[in-house]
Amino acid sequence: MSEATPASAGSLPAARPSMGAFERFLTLWVALCIIVGVALGQLAPGIFHTLGEATVAQVNLPVAILVWLMIIPMLLKIDLTSLREVGRHWRGIATTVGVNWLVKPFSMALLAWIFIAHLFRPWLPADQLNSYTAGLILLAAAPCTAMVFVWSNLVDGEPHFTLSQVALNDTIMVVAFAPIVALLLGLSAITVPWDTLLLSVMLYIVVPVIVAQVWRHMQLAMGGHGGLSRLLSRLAPLSLSALLLTLVLLFGLQGEQIIRQPLVIALLAVPIIIQVYFNAGLAYWLNRVLGVEWCVAGPSALIGASNFFELAVATAIVLFGFQSGAALATVVGVLVEVPVMLSVVHIVRSSRGWYERG
Repeated sequence: MSEATPASAGSLPAARPSMGAFERFLTLWVALCIIVGVALGQLAPGIFHTLGEATVAQVNLPVAILVWLMIIPMLLKIDLTSLREVGRHWRGIATTVGVNWLVKPFSMALLAWIFIAHLFRPWLPADQLNSYTAGLILLAAAPCTAMVFVWSNLVDGEPHFTLSQVALNDTIMVVAFAPIVALLLGLSAITVPWDTLLLSVMLYIVVPVIVAQVWRHMQLAMGGHGGLSRLLSRLAPLSLSALLLTLVLLFGLQGEQIIRQPLVIALLAVPIIIQVYFNAGLAYWLNRVLGVEWCVAGPSALIGASNFFELAVATAIVLFGFQSGAALATVVGVLVEVPVMLSVVHIVRSSRGWYERG
């Protein structure tokens, strides 16, 4: 099925999202933010330390504002009533949920143990090993909720499946993110500050979901789906700009460490890249075994592999601080996300003949 089913009321807008120049070159913008952040951190360290210390109840206020600006516009796309569509594509849904919640966080924890704790140990700062592991776990513990609409569009994905899968993942995230993170950090012998972790879940999952759903219903009541689409178009640059500003702030505080050890970023990227390809391949293969249509298997593989890096960055900062290895590890996830996911899109599209012969 190459042509997606027309979206109905309450599902994806008829004009499906495409990747604009800003999103397509996100890796370039991230790299520029690293350079700008490191440079500003060296030129004006006092400003960055002041911003880093602007906290209330262990929450950094500048970061909290930026994260809400990142997440809420993304969550506006989600219609939780689309959960009624789950039964239509139950095999694809079951595959994606299984990979997202039963495989991906645990496979990342295993990869972190193999690469960070053992293979790369001689080249990494000894005092940051646990922190790097924690950042990688945070990165894998929540599936992406925004860019997957773009990935799905690029593989001619079935829009009702994509929307219902993302809505279901958001619902699961509210209750599952904290326990999974706590379990895996505990297995990695990292002390879990439960109060801070639960505060992160409330601030960066529960509150944004509620705000976005209330705002969405108000916008639909006033302007319908056309008004909502126009609002999303206006907010899209704000969301990505907030992400980039967060990275400038983060790298302004991480700059000295990065200049001193640039190899760290390359080493942290290795388990992240392996994790993406492994989980995408697993989801894609399981869908083929179960006889799922290609237009569902494509977005299933992409949702199974991508990460909610905005949440990961925010939680890492709250739990471990701006200058922690955990925060750095989550930012490396942002750096590699777009090029790696675009390569997965290419693999899914080029393998369609093989998939459908199965």
